[in-house]
Amino acid sequence: MRHSTKLLAFALALACAGGAHAQQVVRIGHVGPVSGPNSHLGKDNENAARMAVDELNSKGFSINGQRVTLQLLAEDDASDPKQGTAVAQKLVDAKVNGVVGHLNSGTSVPASRIYHNAGLVQISPATTATLFTRQKFPGVFRVVANDAKLGGALGKYAVETLKVKSIAVIDDRTTYGQGVAAEFARGAKGPGVKIVDKQFTTASATDFTAILTAIRAKKPDLVFFGGMDAVAGPMLKQMRALGIEARFMGGDGMCTEALGRLAGPAVGEGKVVCAEAGGVKGAQEQKMADFRARFKQKTGIEVQLYAPYVYDAVMVMASAMQNAKSADPARYLPELKKIKYEGVTGTIQFDPAGDILNGALTLYTYKGGKRTRMDVIR
Repeated sequence: MRHSTKLLAFALALACAGGAHAQQVVRIGHVGPVSGPNSHLGKDNENAARMAVDELNSKGFSINGQRVTLQLLAEDDASDPKQGTAVAQKLVDAKVNGVVGHLNSGTSVPASRIYHNAGLVQISPATTATLFTRQKFPGVFRVVANDAKLGGALGKYAVETLKVKSIAVIDDRTTYGQGVAAEFARGAKGPGVKIVDKQFTTASATDFTAILTAIRAKKPDLVFFGGMDAVAGPMLKQMRALGIEARFMGGDGMCTEALGRLAGPAVGEGKVVCAEAGGVKGAQEQKMADFRARFKQKTGIEVQLYAPYVYDAVMVMASAMQNAKSADPARYLPELKKIKYEGVTGTIQFDPAGDILNGALTLYTYKGGKRTRMDVIR
């Protein structure tokens, strides 16, 4: 009987020890496309998440005075909405304490409802669709500027920096194209500034003669296009063929290395201005350079694009947990809403919707057919 009592006590001790050990592990999920056409970006993101977790663990990460081990649970959504929701549910079932991801708006938005229903926090390092935060899910955040910010900032830049007065606007009738063009028009306000023409095309169009001829008659200083590079390139060629010498501006959909190839000589020298989310300048550039060097040393490869934002997203989530003295999403969520974190990508604070405050945008032009950085604006 005494022997049985000892065995029972030993079993209870083991059970308690196992429970204590389970409480010392905090699981952070990461989702990105590590297969498919965007795999180079997804792997870049996953490497950054792992780097952040490893650094926190090596420094002795603790919550409420108790040492904990952070564990990364990485999943692949292949940039596919169906796979994205499947892995989102997988992370929910694994009882992660928070999620960093996804990369694509097309996977982040449907996955966000699954995380919301499970009471999880989701911080995206790359999703720019305005719908992502406009769903009003309290646990949804992003550390990059959204499409509305991008379009509005381009409008302001066109008026205040480029000093344009007359503007023609074209969009491709997609949700993205219409949205970024509308936000640009809202931002392009100033004394004497006029939108002299608005025209529409499609995402698969190749002939723009009719709309460009109409625009030419209005003699704009700048043509803004809401759409993708595959349309913007041929459009630029036809603009130059018709003798339209106006500047050409657009958002991240056309702001690619490929635009120089698609437009050929028509891309001009400094004639095109476009923007994408993110970017640093000034004193922050050294901090970013140091991160890039550490990343290269750890992974053996260069940063592709969003790795710094993934790294900061993990750090922001961990910091909120420490401030709340808990890894329970319900408890650290209020801390995340009021956080002010100095990261690799700059100061991270969120507005009530979960969008980053004062998010940066990088402006580019094209010289010698190559995309060239102009400035970083906030």
